[in-house]
Amino acid sequence: MSNGMVVWLEEVDINDVPLVGGKGASLGEMIRIELPVPGGFVVTSYAFKRFLLEGGIADKLFKILDVNVDDDKELKEAEAKAKKLVLDTKIPANIEKEIRRYYKELCKREGEEVFVAVRSSATAEDLPEASFAGQQETFLNIKGEDEVVDAVKKCWASLYGARAIYYRMKQGFDHSKVYIAVVVQKMVNAEKAGVMFTTHPSTGEQVVVIEAAWGLGESVVSGSVSPDLYVVSKEDRRILEERVSKKTTMTIRKGKKTIEKEVPPELQEKKVLSNDEIMRLVDFAILIEEHYGKPQDVEWAIEKNKIYIVQSRPITTLKKQEKEDEVEIEEEKVILEGIGASPGIVSGVVKIIREMDDLGKIEHGDILVTSMTTPDMVPAMKRAAGIITDEGGLTCHAAIVSRELGCPAVVGTTNATQLLKDGMVVTIDGERGVVYLGKVKEAKKPEVIATSPQTHLITATEVKVNVSIVEAAKRAAETNADGVGLLRIEHMILGLEKHPKLYIKEGKHDEYVSELVKRIQIVADAFYPKPVWIRTLDAPTDEFRGMKGGEDEPREPNPMLGWRGIRRDLDEVEHFKLELRAIKELIERGYTNLGIMLPLVQHPKELREAKQIMEEMGILDKVDVGIMVETPASAILIDEFIKDGIDFISLGTNDLTQYTLAVDRNNENVAELYDEMHPAVMRLIENVIKECRKAGVQSSICGQAGSNPKMAAKLVELGITSISANIDAVEAVREAVYRAEQKLLIDKVRER
Repeated sequence: MSNGMVVWLEEVDINDVPLVGGKGASLGEMIRIELPVPGGFVVTSYAFKRFLLEGGIADKLFKILDVNVDDDKELKEAEAKAKKLVLDTKIPANIEKEIRRYYKELCKREGEEVFVAVRSSATAEDLPEASFAGQQETFLNIKGEDEVVDAVKKCWASLYGARAIYYRMKQGFDHSKVYIAVVVQKMVNAEKAGVMFTTHPSTGEQVVVIEAAWGLGESVVSGSVSPDLYVVSKEDRRILEERVSKKTTMTIRKGKKTIEKEVPPELQEKKVLSNDEIMRLVDFAILIEEHYGKPQDVEWAIEKNKIYIVQSRPITTLKKQEKEDEVEIEEEKVILEGIGASPGIVSGVVKIIREMDDLGKIEHGDILVTSMTTPDMVPAMKRAAGIITDEGGLTCHAAIVSRELGCPAVVGTTNATQLLKDGMVVTIDGERGVVYLGKVKEAKKPEVIATSPQTHLITATEVKVNVSIVEAAKRAAETNADGVGLLRIEHMILGLEKHPKLYIKEGKHDEYVSELVKRIQIVADAFYPKPVWIRTLDAPTDEFRGMKGGEDEPREPNPMLGWRGIRRDLDEVEHFKLELRAIKELIERGYTNLGIMLPLVQHPKELREAKQIMEEMGILDKVDVGIMVETPASAILIDEFIKDGIDFISLGTNDLTQYTLAVDRNNENVAELYDEMHPAVMRLIENVIKECRKAGVQSSICGQAGSNPKMAAKLVELGITSISANIDAVEAVREAVYRAEQKLLIDKVRER
């Protein structure tokens, strides 16, 4: 071995974890058994230790980290100061020289200057007690000596991210004894990539489970694409299950950047792996599991028909799963009760999500358990079979998104994250709001039944659908809904890589507009020429804070009553104009089915001001304009809004109910008081529909109440123009509307 500062991967094995970290040791181990692992080297933890000591920053650094981690401001300041200290300190000349020498030698071995991935490898990273793995950073597509040296230092600095500091303090780790190694490895410019499990991660069955997608593996690991799934028997190599998904996006290397692009149409529904490639991967899976003596989670990539193994780590929860699976349930044991937020019964393995870095452990078929979901969690929610939360009610984020995904959910359990443990097997009943211990025999995934054109009921009252995430557009359209009564634009924005303000600050207005156009167009295409009503930005400030560039979001005591909806649009006019630009561009492309819906209005002057901006943008006379009626003020003053000119209104009963009854809809302690059919709420709704009918203004409802067949029937009696329901409720609501209309017709005949 070399002087201990930098070592080749082939020089290390599993015994060298303290020096090269879990990732580095695993890669070296696999090279030694002649697996096709891309070459590279490790800047060791010893080099990092020498950097701290010779740079003279150790004492100052550890003093900075001695903070109250429960104080968010202190924690953020410590992160900023610690990272700056590391980044501003020069790497000792002998260490930098070694890094450069090894990179040049790697390039010489490959016959050209190569792109490398520079990855953090914490020295306790793969041990069960060190679940801060993944809190350090990875830098892809690095090329050139200077960039490699710079990326190594950035990896070192990432050891002092806020989440990592918090975790170590809470777990009793001594910062001065935590070091980090950095793996520098040739990047595989993959045409196809994915992950595989050498044993079924949920059931423990002796099968190899492979997920595959086009392009680089980041899209599979991040959950940004639904990969193909192949399940192969280890015993006789039979392919037991083969599920080919529609893969619309892929991650590729372009220059020195990693970008996401659309998968060519001819590949979107094409099987990624040939049977030969599947069997070759199975061979590697069996070899890797036999070598390590335990089931493994393996990342792989294919470039120019050659398979590369780029990472392997133990499936840490498997033993617990097998133990729980052995439970024989003679009587169904209820261990948790909450609010049934999304119907269906499903069993799976519990994965607790306490912070964003935990999301990567959610595999297809797992039960995601967290305090409360956020838009950042949507990719993981797509992989989950079911969702359980401590907090929330029927209209919380978890409930809304779960219903769109057709994923059973129980919310508002109060203590799921304390009572449940990683690896437990539970069964969710998303209709009754209960969670059972173990796998209930009758448990099965809910079937999503779309009304076929042959059985499509014709109703005078239109039945529309709510859409929150663009990935649900196809499923929403398959319900044969009469349009989209609510397209939540904030979910598109919160899914972007950075805060809207950061796009504006960086002068990337066109890029931001392009992202909005791309996402809205997916929904507009799915429903054209049926109407799609786009609600402008309406997300509470706390949901923006986690975005890159969102650090300056105000901290409000009650964000639901704060700076959101139209009030934010009118304060941040530059951003509002970008939203309008996106809609204008779609109109110019021929999408005549779009409407603009302004949220949280409470005074007609807000409507007037917004319409003035629309006129300046040249869009006012080209699109229908409407408002959300979700404050008691707008419901009471509806006649004044009508005088100022609106084409439609939509009753946002989620907020209208909570503001009328003074009930926080996300607070499980008062959830039982939340009643959309409360007499006061119904009186407001009746007044709004009455005034709209009188003026010839379209009236609709897009709140959770619209998915209640009982409410639907009442709204038909009141003369509402349309009802917009959640995806899973469209069929039931249409049937309720049909029955209500037939009853009204029969009653009129009888009156004659």
